[in-house]
Amino acid sequence: MFQSYETDRVRANTDGAINQRIDREIAENIAYYKGKGQEEIRARIEQLEREWDMERLLETNASALAFTGLLLGVTRNRKWLLLPAVVLPFLFQHAIQGWCPPIPILRRWGIRTREEIDREKYALKALRGDFEHIGSDPENAHQAARL
Repeated sequence: MFQSYETDRVRANTDGAINQRIDREIAENIAYYKGKGQEEIRARIEQLEREWDMERLLETNASALAFTGLLLGVTRNRKWLLLPAVVLPFLFQHAIQGWCPPIPILRRWGIRTREEIDREKYALKALRGDFEHIGSDPENAHQAARL
């Protein structure tokens, strides 16, 4: 059920206790919604679809900081060019290794990977009954991917 550490580099590079806390929160969320109605589950799924994952947060923040440093470096003082010079290698390091210095902080704050968000979302869809029409026929797997 859980994403493999070999394919989820953020989880592989996150302290085990933090991963366990995030997994426990996902399980608690799913358990909470077991007794809820269709509308509440739908609202939670919509909320999960809007949740920013680790990649999106890192990419947005890094590009905003790099752009700000570049803009200020060109218009105000060249020393601002140090900001993109620091931020962009972190983003590159994350792309290559799946880790960079902000990740431990963001994970402690509860920022989840896309796989972790999707795990909760698809469990809620299953609770809602979205997958009952598919059955065990592998031919219908493509239908599940479109839900």
